[in-house]
Amino acid sequence: MAAVICGSLAFDTIMTFEGRFSEQILPDQLHILNVSFLVPALRRDFGGCAGNIAYSLKALGGVPLPMATVGSDGADYLQRLQGLGIRTDFVRQVNDTYTAQAMIMTDRDNNQITAFHPGAMMQAHITRIEARPDIALGIISPDGRDAMLQHAEQFKAAGIPFVFDPGQGLPMFDGPELAHFIEQASWVTVNDYEGKMLSERTGWSPAEMSRHVRGLIVTLGAHGSEVWIDGEKTMVAPVKADEVVDPTGCGDAYRGALLYGLERGWSLERCAALGNRIGAIKIAQRGPQNYTLDLKEIEL
Repeated sequence: MAAVICGSLAFDTIMTFEGRFSEQILPDQLHILNVSFLVPALRRDFGGCAGNIAYSLKALGGVPLPMATVGSDGADYLQRLQGLGIRTDFVRQVNDTYTAQAMIMTDRDNNQITAFHPGAMMQAHITRIEARPDIALGIISPDGRDAMLQHAEQFKAAGIPFVFDPGQGLPMFDGPELAHFIEQASWVTVNDYEGKMLSERTGWSPAEMSRHVRGLIVTLGAHGSEVWIDGEKTMVAPVKADEVVDPTGCGDAYRGALLYGLERGWSLERCAALGNRIGAIKIAQRGPQNYTLDLKEIEL
């Protein structure tokens, strides 16, 4: 069975700042902010939430179906997906714009500043979700605003359970819109910062939120995960990374593991434990899609 992964396909330009943002950005001078960061290391990677989640799910042995839009420069990305054995049934190419681009700068404490140009992603709503016998579940990850709204409605209408993963797209929506997403979803996943913003905008605590869905997962990075079910919280222990190199794409790697477990009927705690492990493997490699998995070692 397959998982439809709604979100962006993007090219990531990743830069490394060897200092700390906190030492360069003065809180009392934010009203006249004018800073420049020297970034000795720079590279370009395949990225975007849909691509990163699909990469993780495929590496685990799942069947991802990314639903996304690329631009006139997207041929290389299509070839990459096909080369990885990832089907592109729901990837549309449009020729009047560029593929989405993310410019990501990471400091020595793994804090990140990202500039994002959506490009072709803004036309992602053109592709519709329909019920299909080979589709078991889906995920709504950051995408064009219209696409996120419409794809959630379409998942619900098709009877396909889905994960709501608002990520960096969360600020596009107000409280009632976010509450409606949650009420349509089967599961919600956020990091701790996004979780606080989601609670503020909806007025729901994590416990209250978890009563509207089958479960809420809050990722805490090196501190593991929280799993909320029916108002009760369970902590899932972290997995220590062999090396901390690059956090870009760790959340997406985690979500690929989440989909893998959900499709197999695992408990949310077991899904979160696998997510913690895959995230720890990813963070030891540069780029969001450059890690490999030894499935025998992971013991799925």
